[in-house]
Amino acid sequence: MAPHPDLIAEQAYIDDAYACLDESRLAASRLTSMVEVGRGGTEQARYEREVIYDTVVNRLTQLQLGDAALCFGRIDKELDAGSGTEAVTAADLDGPGVESFYIGRIAVSNSAQDPVIVDWRAPIAEPFYRATGRQPMGLARRRHFATRGRQLLGIEDELFGDTLASLGMPPSDEAPMVAGQGALFSALETARTGRLGDIVATIQGEQDEIIRAPLPGVLVVQGGPGTGKTVVALHRAAYLLYTHRFPLEGQGVLVIGPNRLFLGYIEQVLPSLGEAGVELAVLADLVPDVSIRSYDTGATARVKGDPRMVRFLERALRDRERPLRTDLVVGYGLQRLTLRRDRSLEIIRDARRRHRRHNAARRFVENEVFAELALSSRDEIPASEVRERLRRDPLVREALEWMWPILTPQQFLHDLLGARGLLRHAADGVLSEPEWSALHRPWSESLREVPWTHEDAPLLDEARALLGPKPRRRRPGESAEDDEIRTYGHIVVDEAQDLSPMQLRMLERRSLNGSMTIVGDIAQATGQWAHSSWQEILDRLPARRPPHRAELTLGYRLPAPIMALAARVLRHAAPDLLPPRSVREDGAEPTISRATPGNLARAVAEITLVERAEVDPGQVAIICPPSIIDEICESLERADIAFGRATRNGLEHRVTVVEVGLVKGLEVDAAIVVEPALMVAEQAQGDRALYVALTRATKRLAVVHEAPLPASLLP
Repeated sequence: MAPHPDLIAEQAYIDDAYACLDESRLAASRLTSMVEVGRGGTEQARYEREVIYDTVVNRLTQLQLGDAALCFGRIDKELDAGSGTEAVTAADLDGPGVESFYIGRIAVSNSAQDPVIVDWRAPIAEPFYRATGRQPMGLARRRHFATRGRQLLGIEDELFGDTLASLGMPPSDEAPMVAGQGALFSALETARTGRLGDIVATIQGEQDEIIRAPLPGVLVVQGGPGTGKTVVALHRAAYLLYTHRFPLEGQGVLVIGPNRLFLGYIEQVLPSLGEAGVELAVLADLVPDVSIRSYDTGATARVKGDPRMVRFLERALRDRERPLRTDLVVGYGLQRLTLRRDRSLEIIRDARRRHRRHNAARRFVENEVFAELALSSRDEIPASEVRERLRRDPLVREALEWMWPILTPQQFLHDLLGARGLLRHAADGVLSEPEWSALHRPWSESLREVPWTHEDAPLLDEARALLGPKPRRRRPGESAEDDEIRTYGHIVVDEAQDLSPMQLRMLERRSLNGSMTIVGDIAQATGQWAHSSWQEILDRLPARRPPHRAELTLGYRLPAPIMALAARVLRHAAPDLLPPRSVREDGAEPTISRATPGNLARAVAEITLVERAEVDPGQVAIICPPSIIDEICESLERADIAFGRATRNGLEHRVTVVEVGLVKGLEVDAAIVVEPALMVAEQAQGDRALYVALTRATKRLAVVHEAPLPASLLP
């Protein structure tokens, strides 16, 4: 095929753009050396220098593209009819009736500050992603670039309106399924690297509409496997930071993922878009001073996520706010001071009424106790004097700890879950006996030995909200706000369909103004709190504004043959939902192989060799039920196949063994799904978990089984 006639000219323009970028980077580097941030001068001067320095460093970071393409397209807009120009024909695309803009990863200007590249997030770039034959948005032509580094490899043009008609091709009534098909398919066929890449060059119309949706309120995005919902959510975060730099840069943007494997997979997307200040976390990361490594299962996980836990924890805390069992009598010189039990009950009631959070009321309780002891004296003794003399008295300290102890969330929850008596009393009228019994675990001598789980995180967070910060002396420069729960101007939540009510409560607590982007797929809800509709989730999120909903309907990851197999399972897993429409009609047919009895692991190793060769140099994931993952790994070692385990190595190896519960959100070139019937039996939402496993591959899918296939996989 002959090269595009404009290839040389466009390459020259891209070369010039890179030269301007290099000059901008050099200028920013010079500024960093000119801005000295030291000890000299006034505090205001030092502060101003630090602000300038941070700004320059941030800009320098944005200018570091690595191997990412700077420019990936161009739009030619027709000038307004009022300008006196005639309708643009194909021959006039570079004439005076057209205004051209080159669209790229970041904005670049020349020495005269004229725009050379327009940032993809700028309003002028919107038609590059959204224009269609029916709604050209003023475009005469849209041009997509295929690049490798700084080299332009190819050009793909789309014509609109009168420009198309001038060639004798009237606009079609049918909009194409995707824009920039060549560039998109080239990106989809590229071998996976173990890291999610950005899609800034190939964003499609329905994706762009979500990315550019207004900031306020909650936006819910339903998207089936391979529709790009994760990467769309990340691009939305980058877009919002660009469009609403103030106030979001100060308020912060938080991205929540389902597990740390997933965070490692997506961590390069936002930096590649020039946004390195977004915080990525799992919910457990939001709970300070706690090491969380494991997960609860079954009834324990279900109960810990139940909204009734709010009332349960409130009752448990009231059990730690107690009147004295007997009168407190303490020596004071030659006399005895007394705090009667009935008066201690009044102090407890007053403290509850006056203070919203537990730890903040401790000072009030202390003051009232010492005042009451002072009143019981034969002499008029100031309460301050009684405090000074008795605050270290063992009897007084024991009484205060009984009445109103200072507690950390870890102490409170550990004591509660480790004592059946405390659990039973707090659960009265709230939880059934099997439910509160599922919460019990052995009490540990040291908090360091407590096996905290991910399901404990929302309980610790709820306890933190009830208790408030522990009174302490603050370091210079610290304020009371440093002890409060951090809030964010916008929160992005991926795989939200599995979050329990208590986990959703954690998110609501961290939303500064109710601005959130919630993405997921109801059909892929596999946890103990798998929701059947988005309304169940919206009911537990901020409702300061009416929520908005959007759906991604086109599937980009899965070739049609793989999607057809997965659709069988979807009909069992979520019969009310339709599978995404695959944009790639062609692709390898999935294979289903039955191993001879006792040879499942060996069969997996043999098929791994085949799949690895077929997608070389791409990645292969072996997706297993947890109970046989060790057996599969041993078989790979015996076959001398280099591999990694997802929990240890992420997706760093060409072959990775990953349990089905961690595979959500990931994509690889080839997937080997092992023993589907066991997956269905072991997972809380078996068919949905199998559906997730079957929808990870961009090129090839193999199913290996020894037991009979589950009904959902049968034709």
